[in-house]
Amino acid sequence: MKTSIATVCLAGNLLEKLEAIASAGFKAVEIFENDLIAYPASPNQVRRICDDLGLTVVTCQPFREFEGLPDDKRIKALDRAERKFDLLQELGSDLLFVCSSVSTEASGGIDRLAEDFAMLGERAAKRNMRVGYEALAWGKQIFDYRDAWEVVRRSGSDRVGIVLDSFHIQSRGTDLKPIRNFPKDRIFLVQVADAPKLEMDYLSWSRHWRCLPGQGDFDLAGFMDALIATGYDGYLSLEIFNDRFRAGSARSVALDGHRSLIYLLDQASRRHGAPVKGAVPMPPPARVEAVEFIEFAVDESDRDGFERLLSQLGFAKTGRHKSKNVNLWTQGNIRIVVNSESDGFAHSYQITHGTSVCAMALRVPDADAITARAKALLDVPHEGAIGPGELNIPAVRGVGGSLLYFLDAKSSLGGWSTVDFEPVVPDTPDAGLFAVDHVSQTMFYEEMLTWLLFYSSLFETKRTQSQAVVDPGGIVQSQVIESGSLAAPGQGLRLVLNGSQSHHTMSSRFIYEFFGSGVQHIALATADIRKTVAQLVANGVEILPMPQNYYEDLASRADLSDEDVAALKKLNILYDTDQHGAYYQAYTGTMEGGFFFEIVQRDGYGGYGAPNAAIRLNAQSFAAQGEPVPDR
Repeated sequence: MKTSIATVCLAGNLLEKLEAIASAGFKAVEIFENDLIAYPASPNQVRRICDDLGLTVVTCQPFREFEGLPDDKRIKALDRAERKFDLLQELGSDLLFVCSSVSTEASGGIDRLAEDFAMLGERAAKRNMRVGYEALAWGKQIFDYRDAWEVVRRSGSDRVGIVLDSFHIQSRGTDLKPIRNFPKDRIFLVQVADAPKLEMDYLSWSRHWRCLPGQGDFDLAGFMDALIATGYDGYLSLEIFNDRFRAGSARSVALDGHRSLIYLLDQASRRHGAPVKGAVPMPPPARVEAVEFIEFAVDESDRDGFERLLSQLGFAKTGRHKSKNVNLWTQGNIRIVVNSESDGFAHSYQITHGTSVCAMALRVPDADAITARAKALLDVPHEGAIGPGELNIPAVRGVGGSLLYFLDAKSSLGGWSTVDFEPVVPDTPDAGLFAVDHVSQTMFYEEMLTWLLFYSSLFETKRTQSQAVVDPGGIVQSQVIESGSLAAPGQGLRLVLNGSQSHHTMSSRFIYEFFGSGVQHIALATADIRKTVAQLVANGVEILPMPQNYYEDLASRADLSDEDVAALKKLNILYDTDQHGAYYQAYTGTMEGGFFFEIVQRDGYGGYGAPNAAIRLNAQSFAAQGEPVPDR
């Protein structure tokens, strides 16, 4: 299949959209009619622009309110089509895209509609053009692709074919199996869009909530299975209406669009058991085995204070880099790298963001394979300066320009800590922390779908339903992504992506104070949170205070003794349960720049303490204002 994208997906004027589409690697484009009408150049000039950019114009769409009109308006509709044929020929396209009518004047009846298309097909044949018919989910008479196909079939014209759009089909929950029986030469165009599953009218859902394949909840794999069964090898085109995309960078959205189609065709090939035409060869998605290390960029002047905090948290310095101003701190299976180099990537990152997480390393079965997959998916590789005898750890750019490293146990990469570091005898007793439970990344709201696609396309993942968390300054959208074995903390990868449209939430303040997206907090696991938090307090770690009202409410609703509630209150520990078990969480104070640590105990519990999120955000809001949490 050949890939394409509609200009309606992107922000900007027509030229900006076309340049972004070509820059992303597309070779074909659907021009949305409104983009052409609003652009101050003739169709011939637009065609030359597309030629210069290496873009083929698939169609200029849509052509509306054609079929089922009263006799006195039928000829006028056919004449309108002739003018559209003129326009399409100037653009170098041969496909008239007709969407099903929503006119109150349109009448039904498959045979009557088929007659209209038979007449249109005759005119198309004289112009060496084709006509594609799409069933809109909110069409007045035709809203089911099976009825649209029957209209096409009964027209009797080989110049009339069907346009399949995954949104219009799957938003209505229509059976996909009939697609398998369509002759491929009568499928003139296929449009794909994903979307979250929502309860709303089809038009609003379509106009505001479509998203790229891999970013929503639709069964695009099943849609592609049915399409592949037909042998279809024409254009697979994105048509996405999304408010976030219109507010974002056209080049970024176009690149994500190309990545999403590469991912979709790779998924289809793997389900099909053979390469689908147009699919890019690449290794399969990787299972993340663990977070191998987390790297902080820290200025030399701030290093003593940051490493003092690590020591108070129970970390011990166990390694000193052989050639760089970098230390390794460990506790249990948690490894934190503190990079205070005066040049290089971490230094540049620190200048922009202050003390912060500049990189994260993931252990996967095959680092070379996941690197090859990342490159095939258009992710940006990174190569840093390597000293003599040091390992060259493969990496790609991640959230906020940070790095995502890949390590495996089967190659020399598995010995990174002994190859690159001189051992140091630890002198700090641990506090019972043994694993990275999850990592929370905060980003611009418009970026959330980008990074959801990034992780979903690269790794074997599952994700939970997006949640809205109440912050004192507004609503924060939160999306969880999980990969690998998640039976216990320290196995696999848990990520929480957060973004907010409000400029007053803690998430937004982090972005603007941090100068971009990044890791806002890391959750560290313990088997005994009371013992761990008590030790941290004794070590001098500031624990975020929680309001008394929380614990009075907890005593009334939780199956806990008064003594247990009192113990949690004393240590400022929050509590939640699900059908699998209990969850305990506490938070350190917030560092300059907005970063903090979370301490968690997970007793079979599968979530992230979402019911407590508003409590934590309010407590952090009080702390940010320098006010104590009100108590009685």
